[in-house]
Amino acid sequence: MGERTQRQPPGSAPVVRHSSWILLAIQYTTFVLLLHYSRIMPPEGGKRYLTSTAVVLNEVVKLAVSLTMALYEVSTTAPPSMPATSLFFSVVSAVFSGDSWKLALPACLYTLANSLQYIGLSNLSAVTFQVTYQLKLVFAAIFSLGLLRKMVPLRNWALLLLLLVGVAFVQLQDGGPKNESALEEETARIAFPRSLEEWREVQAGGNIYKRSATYEGIEEDMLTAFPRLNGAVGLLATLGACAASALAGVYFEKVLRDSAKSTSPWVRNLQLALYSIFPALFIGVAFLDGEQVAANGFFQGYNWAVWSTVIVQALGGIATSFSMIYANTVARSLATTASIVLSTVGSICLFEFEANGYFLVGIAAVLAATYLYGEPSTGYPWNAQAKMQGGRPPPICIDSYEKEALRQESPVSPPNEISIKLPTTPFLSDAGLSTSRPTSPGQVRVSSSRNASGSYFDKNPHDA
Repeated sequence: MGERTQRQPPGSAPVVRHSSWILLAIQYTTFVLLLHYSRIMPPEGGKRYLTSTAVVLNEVVKLAVSLTMALYEVSTTAPPSMPATSLFFSVVSAVFSGDSWKLALPACLYTLANSLQYIGLSNLSAVTFQVTYQLKLVFAAIFSLGLLRKMVPLRNWALLLLLLVGVAFVQLQDGGPKNESALEEETARIAFPRSLEEWREVQAGGNIYKRSATYEGIEEDMLTAFPRLNGAVGLLATLGACAASALAGVYFEKVLRDSAKSTSPWVRNLQLALYSIFPALFIGVAFLDGEQVAANGFFQGYNWAVWSTVIVQALGGIATSFSMIYANTVARSLATTASIVLSTVGSICLFEFEANGYFLVGIAAVLAATYLYGEPSTGYPWNAQAKMQGGRPPPICIDSYEKEALRQESPVSPPNEISIKLPTTPFLSDAGLSTSRPTSPGQVRVSSSRNASGSYFDKNPHDA
């Protein structure tokens, strides 16, 4: 099942290529805006959801979708009499056969990247995270150079440098000096109530459900109700997510290239989801957040926004893996640039994001670098030789060319053409040809005509 080649119907490739970037742009934008909102919205029941549980549910959704589609693929080629158990075991054998163990490393890296994305969007604005996350191109170029031996042109290095400059300008948006009103608002937000009247005011307006006799408990309540963004933590988490995601993508591409058999994309997604559940469940939920899960439950703080974030992220992971197989770099670049623009508009409309001059300069540089990075470089002066050649012609199949040439009949000379026929001699006749091999292809062996004296010429009877 998993070893057959996936072929697209003729004429469907352009449709997939032109529609994939639109779907990817919508998914990127929806995921970033939803996740950021789910981290800053008023907590459900006084409790904010745990990111480790969201990562586990994300992998569970991907596992369910991939398993369903893999079973459907098997059922289309299997005989109608095959039972459902046989279909399931055929999928299981395809998942755990071949080089499936190689996907354990990218699966763990994708799990780490997903966890760091939650931390980054909890401390950065949606558009700032979206722009900073494009540094994944820099890490991907470095890892491709080391793992895939893929040479990066000088033009692309210049674009990556422009991308770094643009991200640095965007970071100045959040790291600039704050005015006095913003500082007073932040100070009033973290002030601790010290009297009964202040407690009543906070209880009436802050929606704080937990009460503690210590200042640590009061601060925890205040941060739960009014989360504060930490730009340094968000930047470090986003950089870690970029590195982990880039390394996972490059290693996944290396596995696909080195694989001896062609495997179904649904089986690949099933392998990634299966290997990702174990670190997400045992390290994230059981080890890191085990106490809170035991005290407040696995689904604490869940509402429609959290569930929507989990589903959109799961579908986005599947769409990303398919884009690596079917969509080209131009489509992915279009999706990224469109997502940055839509995220900026969404942040301004939904989260009252205010863009200054640093942000405008930075986002312009990031958009230009991201879009041009995916464009082919044949039209630039430093690649003028390739442009003058007009592209390489398609390869010629030598075997088929020779076979066609052999099938063709020799041309017949026109009737008016004058041909000269050389006179034959005894040395050119068939009687003088001999070979030491038992059989000679194309030539009938004729014995030599020697006389008793061993001479090739008959003696004159008058000379005897």
